[in-house]
Amino acid sequence: AGVSTQSTGGGEPVDPYFEHRKKQADAMQPHRPYEKCDTLKQFLDNDRKVLRFYCVWDHSSEMFGDVRELILHYFLADDTMEIREVIKANSGRDAAPKFLHRSKVPKEVGALHKPGEITQRTVLNVFGPMGHGGRYILDSLKTGAVEKEFYTDADLSIGSKVNVWGREVTICGMDEFTEHHYKCKFNVEMPTPIVYKSTEAPRVEREIPPYNGWGSEEDSRANCLKLIAQAPKRDFIKFMKKDRQGLESHVLRYLARMDTNRPIDIDRTFIISFFLSDGTISVFEPEKRNSGIVHGKFIERSRINKKDGGYYEAEDLFVGALVTFRSHQFIITDADEYAKKYAENHKDD
Repeated sequence: AGVSTQSTGGGEPVDPYFEHRKKQADAMQPHRPYEKCDTLKQFLDNDRKVLRFYCVWDHSSEMFGDVRELILHYFLADDTMEIREVIKANSGRDAAPKFLHRSKVPKEVGALHKPGEITQRTVLNVFGPMGHGGRYILDSLKTGAVEKEFYTDADLSIGSKVNVWGREVTICGMDEFTEHHYKCKFNVEMPTPIVYKSTEAPRVEREIPPYNGWGSEEDSRANCLKLIAQAPKRDFIKFMKKDRQGLESHVLRYLARMDTNRPIDIDRTFIISFFLSDGTISVFEPEKRNSGIVHGKFIERSRINKKDGGYYEAEDLFVGALVTFRSHQFIITDADEYAKKYAENHKDD
């Protein structure tokens, strides 16, 4: 059936040989100590995960300084950050792609180090010639190495200030993903975002100066809308339909006189022509012998405004109508056959 043995209670016995080898291995330091720096796991876990902070850099106390809006991106894959500036339209600043190139940002900014002063390995002693045939000993304790502390995601929060190479940047807000990251990793609730955008001034409506009588009003208005004036657009469909077609002139002509008490102007007669193709009006004064008044064109062909706004149209001109063209009042006394026929055919328009 077997023999029962009493338990010693000490577990496995200690092997003196393995203990001796372990002491020797702990006492030995290799010439090139392997420094384990595993960044692959951090990259695989946090690739494409970027924290976004809305920041502001206020240097208005300096000469020609102002408040500049920035967006800080913190990359969780390698603990680097980049800063982009929000450049408004017509701000006068060059649209630089980045305010700060993607890199690690140190917390304390000091003097620049010489080339080779900051290295991953520290050489203690050098034996023999440099290069081929030389021997060197590496310091596993990194004696004299320059240690720098860089910003991490634990240092960034709403209200904190980041020293970006001598520029004090204040974090004022963050996006939803960043807020969720801090809640899951650090179990903290972020405070209320800081209002840093100044209220925009009310937009001033563009005031069009009154028409001065030179040229057409549409052409004068075009000078106020754009820096490089463009010719006003015409209604091409209306022009093709209402332009002269054979014997169909599409021009309404009326006979008118001035509404005035001046003896010299009472007997003056005028011919008012209304062009249906573009709604323009021209006034012509026929020749009257021994009147002492020069006949010819009285008002250049153009669109004419009404006192209550808008332009004169065909329905505003009829026999007996009182119209005002360029501060001159006219009473229409008669119309030609084409104008009368057009009015009868379009009385319902």
